[in-house]
Amino acid sequence: MPLHFLLYFQARIRVPRTYATAAIANSNHGDVINTNIAITPLPGPGKSSSVVQSNLSLSNFVFASRINHPFLASPLRQPVYIPLSSLLRSKDAAHSSDQVAELDPTVFSHPIRRDILHLCVVHHLDSLRQGSANTKTRGEVRGSGRKIRPQKGSGMARLGDGQSPMLRGGGVAFGPKPRNFASKLPRKVIQMGVRVALSARVKECNLRIVQSLDWPGTKTKDMARRLDELGWDHKTLFVTGKDAIPTLLKRSTENLHKINTMTAHQVGVYDLVKWPRVVLDIEAVQWFEHQLSKSKRNYTV
Repeated sequence: MPLHFLLYFQARIRVPRTYATAAIANSNHGDVINTNIAITPLPGPGKSSSVVQSNLSLSNFVFASRINHPFLASPLRQPVYIPLSSLLRSKDAAHSSDQVAELDPTVFSHPIRRDILHLCVVHHLDSLRQGSANTKTRGEVRGSGRKIRPQKGSGMARLGDGQSPMLRGGGVAFGPKPRNFASKLPRKVIQMGVRVALSARVKECNLRIVQSLDWPGTKTKDMARRLDELGWDHKTLFVTGKDAIPTLLKRSTENLHKINTMTAHQVGVYDLVKWPRVVLDIEAVQWFEHQLSKSKRNYTV
């Protein structure tokens, strides 16, 4: 069986002895290989080559192979295949069940990172906070600055003016003031969050792809009946890659509280996490792959 010699040498040369370790990877991962490796020591005139007998296993040198040859540790990802669905009934639409969408694995098969999802969701919710709470300090409360009673002689606690935070109607100590709660997050982290959210929906089998989101009517009951037939009547997000949501689709789903429609450039990580089921059209898939793909290959649907 041919061997693919991918060697990682960590040699400590001491004249006249030579110490070395080597990792040899072959097609049978984890197999122990008997090797005769000739290592020529560094400067030492008159010194001959020494042969080191070694029994090596690939599993003991994973770190070395990752450094020099990362493709051993991370094989090429296979495309993600999802059968096409159809929003229209079979008599109105082409046979989409026979077609399959080939998706970019760098976008729709990303490793799940819950920490990234948490950062993106908190970042989105922080941006929604108004931060308009406002209280008056003792310097902003209306009233005189006259001392309420003498400092000594009354037998009671000493007090200053009537705006003291200790008195009813006085100012508030360390109260809230208008502020901006928005937090900053790197753009690449947000992009990774979208990849993770889409990949999570694919793993849960809750990502559907349709040829088009065009709907022929405006009746809400017709749309509700069709979504019930498809099983999409509960918390479903429809995403289109077009510049605007199809008018008839928007009108027929406006009164369905568990259905939402958005364009691809409006979708964020929070939306993909909030809605358990996501339905994309072809344009939305192409938009996400164009914006988020890390591979040079053009995946087609």
